[in-house]
Amino acid sequence: MDGLDFSLWPPTAWHWLALGLFLISVEMVLGTFDLLWIAIAAALTSVFAALAPAEMAAWQGQLIVFAIASTGLFIMGRTVFRKMRENIEEHPTLNKRMAGTLGQRGVVATDFVGGSGRVKLGDTEWSAQTVDGSNPVSGTGVIVEDTAGNSLKVKVA
Repeated sequence: MDGLDFSLWPPTAWHWLALGLFLISVEMVLGTFDLLWIAIAAALTSVFAALAPAEMAAWQGQLIVFAIASTGLFIMGRTVFRKMRENIEEHPTLNKRMAGTLGQRGVVATDFVGGSGRVKLGDTEWSAQTVDGSNPVSGTGVIVEDTAGNSLKVKVA
């Protein structure tokens, strides 16, 4: 056991690195992006503690670097990188098959009776209803106006 020092004080570069990794793992669970900046500050403090001269890298210097870095990065994260916190969809109809049918043109596959029938969009047949209650016949062009569950609401093109 000679040469191994397991003390927690004064902090070393390894302490700061461990704190940064712990905060990153908590951030992955929470997803707030607030702890991300503090974790980065802990990593920067770890680098400072490892590379700075011994006089500057005393525990007081490490705490000052951590305080400045965490405050600055936190404020920057809340202002400059605030868009990271917003949940923006990459594509509004991705994985929403019914929403992707809106506005598409199709062809009546089976004659409508009582405002209901089947429409072919691409290579798929869908159950459909007309928005105005009309009964288009097979081969008539239609446009998808809306959806209801797995059914299309169409109008004659």
